[in-house]
Amino acid sequence: MGMTTPPRTLAEALRARDDESLAGLLRARPDLLTPVPGDITQLATRAGTRASVVRALEHLDRFALQTAEALAVAPDPAPYETLLGLLTGDGRDDGEHRGDADTAIGDALPAALTTLREQALVWGEDDRLRLVRTARELLAPSPQHPSPTGLGPTVAEATAGMSPGRLQDILATAGLPATHDPVSAVTSLSALFTDRARMGELLDTAPAEALSVLDRLVWGPPYGEITPNPTPPVKWLRDRGLLLPVSTRTVVLPREAALHLRAGRAHRVPEPQPPAVEAVANRDPQAVDSAAAGQAFLAVSTVEELLKSWNGGGPAILRSGGLSVRELKKTATTLDVSEPVAAFWVELAYAAGLLASDGEADERYAPTPAYDDWAELPAQDRWVHLATAWLAATRTPGLVGGQDAKGRALSALGPDLDRSAAPEVRHRVLALLAALQPGTAPDPETVLARLRWERPLRGASASAGDTTDLRSRIALWTLNESELLGITGRGALAAHTRALLDSGPAEAAALLAPLIPEPLNHVLLQADLTAVAPGPLERPLADMLSALADIESKGGATVYRFTPGSVRRALDAGQSAADLHAFLAAHSRTPVPQPLGYLIDDVARRHGHLRIGAASSYVRCDDEAVLNEILADRRSATLRLRRLAPTALAAQVDPASLLEGLREMGYAPAAESAEGDVLITRAGTRRTPPRTAPVPVPGGPPVPDATLLGAAVRAIRAGDTAATVVRKDPADAPPASSGSLPRTTSAETLATVQAAAMTGSALWIGYVNADGAASQRVIAPVRVEGGFVTAYDHTADEVRTYPLHRITGVAELADDATS
Repeated sequence: MGMTTPPRTLAEALRARDDESLAGLLRARPDLLTPVPGDITQLATRAGTRASVVRALEHLDRFALQTAEALAVAPDPAPYETLLGLLTGDGRDDGEHRGDADTAIGDALPAALTTLREQALVWGEDDRLRLVRTARELLAPSPQHPSPTGLGPTVAEATAGMSPGRLQDILATAGLPATHDPVSAVTSLSALFTDRARMGELLDTAPAEALSVLDRLVWGPPYGEITPNPTPPVKWLRDRGLLLPVSTRTVVLPREAALHLRAGRAHRVPEPQPPAVEAVANRDPQAVDSAAAGQAFLAVSTVEELLKSWNGGGPAILRSGGLSVRELKKTATTLDVSEPVAAFWVELAYAAGLLASDGEADERYAPTPAYDDWAELPAQDRWVHLATAWLAATRTPGLVGGQDAKGRALSALGPDLDRSAAPEVRHRVLALLAALQPGTAPDPETVLARLRWERPLRGASASAGDTTDLRSRIALWTLNESELLGITGRGALAAHTRALLDSGPAEAAALLAPLIPEPLNHVLLQADLTAVAPGPLERPLADMLSALADIESKGGATVYRFTPGSVRRALDAGQSAADLHAFLAAHSRTPVPQPLGYLIDDVARRHGHLRIGAASSYVRCDDEAVLNEILADRRSATLRLRRLAPTALAAQVDPASLLEGLREMGYAPAAESAEGDVLITRAGTRRTPPRTAPVPVPGGPPVPDATLLGAAVRAIRAGDTAATVVRKDPADAPPASSGSLPRTTSAETLATVQAAAMTGSALWIGYVNADGAASQRVIAPVRVEGGFVTAYDHTADEVRTYPLHRITGVAELADDATS
């Protein structure tokens, strides 16, 4: 579609676009699709709404935003040369490198304008560039919202309420001819400020202190406060219009004067090119992959250790949701990490669907059934599952420990940790790392600088380089979390991560598998009641050993320590002393030390000597002396024990509390059933009901696919045809108002539709659907029967059937409209 005359409105500019260009607009600004606009005019109206324009401005890069800001302070409309001059200046401050910078601006400006045009923020030909009105209002200066450029209002805007007499005084003091016409006075003053030679002569006569005042205002903010009796330098500037009053105590530097002082530049530092991501180190790619693979295996092991520790039921959930500070500290101690790192692992397990609430009355966290399936996968597949969940999650563990907008503490697994920007920032950070050579570790500050250029903060914080914005914090957390998770190794992106981003999970797992050590089926027992695992252990061996011993230290080799409590734990799980001896002999590369055998036999001999049941609860023992010893012990007072028989005591606490209390006193009791059998308590059996992983919180409308875009463009084109089509009105009908539905009698509607079906011509109809919504459509009737008309609907681009009684009226299209 082409235009022979320049567009007069944004709607006309959009109407002149081809379908591919309209689809590009809808792809860049998907909020315009909800719902699909009825025609081009509706699309243009929606594209100019404040919420949509704000969202579009927030997605511009630094230079495109600077271009829009320059247009906001340029005349409307502005020719291309004027816009270029605002970005490059008038050449009066050319320094050693200024020429190269201006060349870069000139090279980048066409692409920035193309971006603004594609997103319907700018329209018009190069000789009449127009920024959409809402964007101009958002970016233009005002006392309440200073311009991002730091420029103030024009002379005309600043003197709008000034008395003619005051204007005459300014003209006289500035050496300008007097005029009684306020418009001419404003024009004369503006001409002075934009005339390089005359403005230079005026400033040459200014006191040095007055020039210092201008230096403080020239790059913004342009507003300043004055006293009722201003100092001589301020009075000199005010008398010549270089400072114009906004109120009794506020003055402003007019835009024309500021631009002269800035050598015509709207921005102090235009940034036409994105800053480069610089390297801090170039490492061996194989060393990077090995380090990342080792960390990936550690990540998988850490998540598994976390969920094992919560196998029997994890910590209770706060009433407001999430983990308490005490429980997070306890988890950090268990994992031997800091609290922020513990929060990351907990949130990662939750995002991966391996951890959830059990939904009970006494609500607690516990592993989900999906954890059992995940634990059976090879290590590389388990890592891919975690990494994929992390990339897509909107949960932001870095916020844990901070405060929300109401000053409430943010807790791990709490309800307020979702940030919709997190997935996008993570993907962008990794994309920047992927663009570097393999083995290159980037400088984090240059990564942040690049992200701020690609998505700057609008306003003063952007120009100040504010690093406290959420996107920058997420980027820093991404770099740290990537190292923890094995996404990167020694600061550089790993090969398996590149494969995950480019080719998918299967390729990433295939590259990672050879780098992960094979699990071992043996340990090394030592005489000091420890066992050393020289590498990762096979799952059955690791599970049994974790029940029989406590982990003392981790690293390249894991050290387990055998204690009476750990051996009792294995006996509680149903193992016998003979089972434990056989297990150790089968899986140790060294002989079983004698002290370890004695420890197992000694604990097994005493295990179950005491029996616990429900009375509330009771203790029974064949050895009366042991029961006498328990009753005499002051530590048993909280259990409220009393003797029922020489070999039995009753307690007023539940069996679990009684069992735990006696164990803390140094005994080794065993629980028994109502039949007197020893109860075996197996670890790892508590699971939540089936749970799905948390759904990421959307940050806005999803990017539409090609099918939806094509259908939307066809619908908008067809609706525009229906809204703008030229139709024939009956001679005796009053002229139809814009947007009104055609009105004809039922007989006229039937006769016109039947005639159109025979001749194959198109009609313009008004239609009211079953919900009462009215619309205009252009149809080509094919068949009319049984009170229905079957027609090709140009508006919907498909064949549809309409009840005749819902058609409000019909009108034939004009001859030139059907061609």
